[in-house]
Amino acid sequence: MGHVEIPDTDLSGPVGLRGAPRPGTAASRHRTAALEQLWRAPTAQRDPAGRAPARRRPAPGPALAALTDLLGLAGPAWLLLLHAGDQPRPGAAAAVAGLVWAGLRGARGRYTDRPRSAPGGALGAVGDWLVLIGLLAVLHTAAGSPVDPATAVVAVAPGLLVAAAVAGLRRWPLSGRRGHRVRRVLLVGEASGVGRAAELLNSRTDHDYCLVAAIPVGAARLELDGVQVPGRLAACPADDDVTTVLGGVYAHAADLVLVAPGPQLTGDRLRRLGWGLHDGGVALSVVSELSGVAAERVRPVTAAGLTLLHIAPPLRGGPQAVLKNALDRTGALFGLLALTPLLLAVALSVRLSSRGPVFHRQVRQGQHNRPFTMWKFRTMVADAESLKAQLAASNEVDGPLFKMRGDPRVTPVGRMLRRTSLDELPQLVNVLLGHMSLVGPRPPLPEEASRYDEREHRRLAVKPGLTGLWQVSGRSDLTWQETVSLDLWYVDNWSVAADMGLLARTVRAVADGRGAY
Repeated sequence: MGHVEIPDTDLSGPVGLRGAPRPGTAASRHRTAALEQLWRAPTAQRDPAGRAPARRRPAPGPALAALTDLLGLAGPAWLLLLHAGDQPRPGAAAAVAGLVWAGLRGARGRYTDRPRSAPGGALGAVGDWLVLIGLLAVLHTAAGSPVDPATAVVAVAPGLLVAAAVAGLRRWPLSGRRGHRVRRVLLVGEASGVGRAAELLNSRTDHDYCLVAAIPVGAARLELDGVQVPGRLAACPADDDVTTVLGGVYAHAADLVLVAPGPQLTGDRLRRLGWGLHDGGVALSVVSELSGVAAERVRPVTAAGLTLLHIAPPLRGGPQAVLKNALDRTGALFGLLALTPLLLAVALSVRLSSRGPVFHRQVRQGQHNRPFTMWKFRTMVADAESLKAQLAASNEVDGPLFKMRGDPRVTPVGRMLRRTSLDELPQLVNVLLGHMSLVGPRPPLPEEASRYDEREHRRLAVKPGLTGLWQVSGRSDLTWQETVSLDLWYVDNWSVAADMGLLARTVRAVADGRGAY
């Protein structure tokens, strides 16, 4: 499910509801006055707890991202200029560069959650950095700065890497992101569209939208567990559409109206509803039929009065694919070298704790369904595969996977290795050989891949990964369909910056150990 958010209008004039500009027309003023009276009505007409809706406060996420950009550029720049030795006032030069960098990023909308047509993520950071170089060159010439230009360019280069990593962390859908404001959503639309949107919003936790109420259009019955229905819109356009919706907004302290368009709610009716919501200071988003498409791939344009959404194709080649492959091989090589003592210790513990080989080799299906041999530390008894058929009735997950808590085939050492994911480390060899990537979907067994339908088979469009969205979102606690949805999201929307963010989140997921068995 996708949506296009339409920002509040910024009209001049006296302030009305919740700090919003007061509408200028007589009809709008009459409607607003009626809603202000409703807002000041007894508590029974407000939310069930009798509280006024929470005032909007800026999310700390953008402020933290701006501070990270500033320090991420100014700190390394100061150290590099100081190390150079012959650069005057390195602290002042670094501070100016950091402030210009954060201001530039803010001016170009990198700290807002609203969708923009400009590229974001790592690509946007590169564009911003090139603009920064131009601005610093202008300042250098105007102020007659004695700092060497070549040294200055090298000094601000680390800021680009920090910005790309932060952009990946902020833009990728995270589960339960701390510091982000939860948006209280009022759904409006025909029963079928509202039901679908509500089901998707309530089934996932990797977003900041909390569904608080729904207003259906027409007489069709709406069955949503735990979702209140404060009103209903007529099947045909009516004068009280805006009043009804805004009444629901204020009664449930919503700060976003999410509209699911349909035959009874489209065109002129939707446009008039948008006017009324923006006059009332309430944000509006419109659900599209797109699903599984990252905002960075969507570019809205207008033509002949139509709003068109251009969808960029998924990354399958080009500079990012080359960079990803280089990072995979380099990261795997350095990982194997740095972790050699740990790998030897784990191998010794496996060998001494139970009878059987140290490594477990298993055929898995890779990119484009090509088989390869995947390496892991052995965590089960030597004859585990022959015992699998006897445990088939105890499978605890749906789909083609086999997962079982308390699997009797797992050894005591193997249980510890699984909880810490140390059993996966030999797959760095697979990454080094090009069979796998550091980040990607889970590599399936041949019997699992043979049961894939067309949708599930798309998971094999990219290299499987040592870690991925499934790893940081619950691992074995996920249902099969949740795993497939996460993998498909990655297949269509991956980027190098997002990979960096997922690798960072993997450390936390491994330390937490949730869903590992």
